[in-house]
Amino acid sequence: MNRRSLVAALGLLIGSAGMSSTTLALDWGGLSKGLGDLLGGGGSAGATSLADLSQGQVADGLKEALANGIETAIATLGKTDGFLGNELVRIALPESMTKIAKTARKIGGGSYVDAFETTMNRAAEQAVPEAAGIFADAIRAMSIEDAKAILTGPEDAATNFFRDKAGPALVERFRPIVESATAATGVTSAYKDLVGQAAPVLSMLGKGDATDVDGYVTNEAVNGLFTMIAGEEKRIRENPVARTSDLLKTVFGATR
Repeated sequence: MNRRSLVAALGLLIGSAGMSSTTLALDWGGLSKGLGDLLGGGGSAGATSLADLSQGQVADGLKEALANGIETAIATLGKTDGFLGNELVRIALPESMTKIAKTARKIGGGSYVDAFETTMNRAAEQAVPEAAGIFADAIRAMSIEDAKAILTGPEDAATNFFRDKAGPALVERFRPIVESATAATGVTSAYKDLVGQAAPVLSMLGKGDATDVDGYVTNEAVNGLFTMIAGEEKRIRENPVARTSDLLKTVFGATR
């Protein structure tokens, strides 16, 4: 799917108030009609401040910006090496496993360490494309007041709104996707191989195995998405060229 169609689909997902969780499985082909169907009229095209805009324009402008940010995050991260090849979001070994990794490398098990880190990132990359509907669902309750506060807030106000209002629920709903992906990419077996290599030494040190791998990958995958969305939000706020529609130009131009 090209960028325009994906942004349109995300915009429709975000703006369709009556959409069920079943529909949120993302039938991209049925959601390619575009933001034009969602973003109605109202307000002056020449508005110079938020006070000149209709409530619908403010809300729809923000939703379109969020759709752009989500699309960019998914397109960037939801592909091979989207996480693994990006130092900004690459999922490193859990801190609790630092000693395990060092021990494994000392006894010739470095390949197990590398394999485990790679499979964690692969799991995140596979899970990310499934997140669009979850993000769309998470912002449905956004009020007009919320939208205006976000538009006039700091450069990461929308991202922080997501974290504060939907973060815990998003993690809870995201985890099953990660669990399936970690199983498919071999994270569990790689983890067992890694721990098995270091087990003799760790037992002498009295170190147990208490790492929740799925929980860790889930949190890091969600954090990576938020990181990328925050970057896109900042770009749209600061760079007029990034406002790729008349609505974005009108709404974000009115906040300057």
